[in-house]
Amino acid sequence: MFYVYIIRNEKKETYIGYTKDLEKRLEHHNSDHKGYTRNGSWEYVYYEAYKDEKDAREREKLLKQHGQTKRRLKERIQRSINS
Repeated sequence: MFYVYIIRNEKKETYIGYTKDLEKRLEHHNSDHKGYTRNGSWEYVYYEAYKDEKDAREREKLLKQHGQTKRRLKERIQRSINS
C-alpha cells in the first residue's frame, strides 16, 4: 500500500506527504533530519491508502497545490487538525 498523509506539529503547522511505510516516515519526520519538518513533534491527523503508487503520488501533488482540493479536505478534517 501507498499512503498520502497529513501531519501536524505542536504549532498547528501541517505537512502533506506520501510514503509506503507510515511508521518509518513519522519516525523520520520526528528525527534530526534536514527539511521542512525538522525540529518538531509531528503526529498523523489524516491518511489515505492507495494500492497503486502513481495514484498516491498524483493525490499528494493535488493536495500540495493550494486549491479547492486541499481546502475541501482541510474542511472535512478540521476537528482533527485543530484538536
